[in-house]
Amino acid sequence: MSEWTLRPGRFDPVTGPVLLVVLDGVGLGPPDEGNALHLAHTPAIDHLFDRYGMLPIAAHGTAVGLPTDGDIGNSEVGHNAIGAGRVFDQGAKRCNVAIDSGEIFDGDTWKWLVEGVRESGEPLHFMGLLSDGNVHSHERHLHAMLRRAAKDGVERARVHVLLDGRDVGERTAEIYIERLEAVLAEIGRDYRIASGGGRMTTTMDRYEADWSMVERGWQHHVHGQGQRFAGAMEALKSLREQTGATDQNLPGFVIAEDGAPVGPIRDGASVVFFNFRGDRAIEITRAFEEDALTTFDRGRRPKVRFAGMMQYDGDLELPSRYLVDPPSIDRTLGEHLARNGVTQFACSETQKFGHVTYFWNGNRSGAFDPSREVYTQIPSDLVPFEERPWMKAAEIVDATLAALQTGQIQHARINLANGDMIGHTGSRDAAICAMSAVDIALRRLLNGLAAMGGAALITADHGNCEEMYERDKKGAFVRDDNGLYRPRTSHTTHPVPLSLYDPHDQIPARIAATVDEPGLANIAATTLELLGYAPPDDYAPSLLRATK
Repeated sequence: MSEWTLRPGRFDPVTGPVLLVVLDGVGLGPPDEGNALHLAHTPAIDHLFDRYGMLPIAAHGTAVGLPTDGDIGNSEVGHNAIGAGRVFDQGAKRCNVAIDSGEIFDGDTWKWLVEGVRESGEPLHFMGLLSDGNVHSHERHLHAMLRRAAKDGVERARVHVLLDGRDVGERTAEIYIERLEAVLAEIGRDYRIASGGGRMTTTMDRYEADWSMVERGWQHHVHGQGQRFAGAMEALKSLREQTGATDQNLPGFVIAEDGAPVGPIRDGASVVFFNFRGDRAIEITRAFEEDALTTFDRGRRPKVRFAGMMQYDGDLELPSRYLVDPPSIDRTLGEHLARNGVTQFACSETQKFGHVTYFWNGNRSGAFDPSREVYTQIPSDLVPFEERPWMKAAEIVDATLAALQTGQIQHARINLANGDMIGHTGSRDAAICAMSAVDIALRRLLNGLAAMGGAALITADHGNCEEMYERDKKGAFVRDDNGLYRPRTSHTTHPVPLSLYDPHDQIPARIAATVDEPGLANIAATTLELLGYAPPDDYAPSLLRATK
């Protein structure tokens, strides 16, 4: 018997396919006027929870490997936890430890970066998301590296700031710019902000949804081309007035002095992309490292020493140099099933496709057994999500039902991205529409699954759309200068639902709190039991409690 062989479980397997549905960004918050899930017409979800029960489970903080329970969950760590069946220390925590211990600065990569600019006289460039959202990056990591660079004798540094407004308040960029500029002033050397832009317009595309974002960032950061300003704060205020956009959607900008950009990236420079999360870092990494990139015309491609905060794709070895080792996630649910001959199907639209594949499989690209795994990507719309809040939920359901109806798929996993992507826009009304669209799609999906004798687990990876307005420390909604509730665009720390749809009562069990603090990591073992297998001994326990 192989170490990978799964033992028979407590229950007979479901006769039809076992489906796992992630309602991305759908948490369980107070039933008030800021809760899009509560306000939406969702008869299918209501029936699911009423008829089959619903268990709130943790999807943030230490339950998904983040440093503290004050840290909001996110799609990357959420899908890691679901797919791995265990909790691994995630990027934010690993980076904190590496910086606090000094390990990051003792490594060969940091020394290589510093030596490069000492020899060339070019600046050490830092590029990444400027906030304390702790989802893609954290400003304290940047501040620590800037201070250490000065200590190590680096005379010149430039920072290319990507504005958040998504994992933090939608108009909070001045907070982070002020704090960064205070650090630069404290250092007292030729350390400056050189360029920037909103994270949804500049540099941080993912899953090759819109390479023009990367191209715009390349023009600003590398070539110093773009609308010019004397300073980052001036750029922020002016672009807000020009466009009315929130921080994440602001156009790019370049800081200039005496008619010239202060920080184009030239031959001999060293560049650190200081995001620790991988999905929105891979494409800009490719732009610096890939010789034969054809997705856009890079023009002059500088010869630089480039490193990521972490390695963003281990299979593709991107980037080739990085400062902090990523979590080593092994023996995932997907690999166990592949090695035991279970046929699998994974589907989402572009915005979340990597989450049901790459992140689900422990930050691994590609299938474990292509002969038994089908991965289907539905192209996302290239328009503002609040303009089409239904997104591709219907098309995902179409593709999933078609795959299941072949009779060849034993386990499927899908992600409906609406709750998260619309939640990030800050438009409550669009989020309400999004949840109604998800409900319609979910009803059709579950009805189709029931006809095949299947069962489903329905959950979410983190909260978002259930809290569309900012709150003060007392929990009251915050109003803006016009007396309107201030939109919230970030994730939450609310629990998420877990429900078992078993229309034919095939499993003599119900979802229950079989452990003191149930979380996303418990879902893998629960899925295995529905498929008739006993979970590996080191997996977080199943949340199925026998009723007979």
